Amino acid sequence: MHSTLSQTRALLTREEAADYLGVLPQTLAAWATTGRYELPYIRVGKSVRYRLADLEAWLVSRTVRPGASQE
Repeated sequence: MHSTLSQTRALLTREEAADYLGVLPQTLAAWATTGRYELPYIRVGKSVRYRLADLEAWLVSRTVRPGASQE
């Protein structure tokens, strides 16, 4: 999935970010439109870009640890 992405690449396209997260690009577009998740993105003209570090931080924030208190 994301092993082909360069770890030094600063910005990912919506398609690359979707591939990294294992979702469809349309899903990311819907999340951005509805504000369903607090997943930061950058608008560059009509294009949308995602920072790899933001995607990784978002994944960490969504990680469920069995046995830990769920708030």
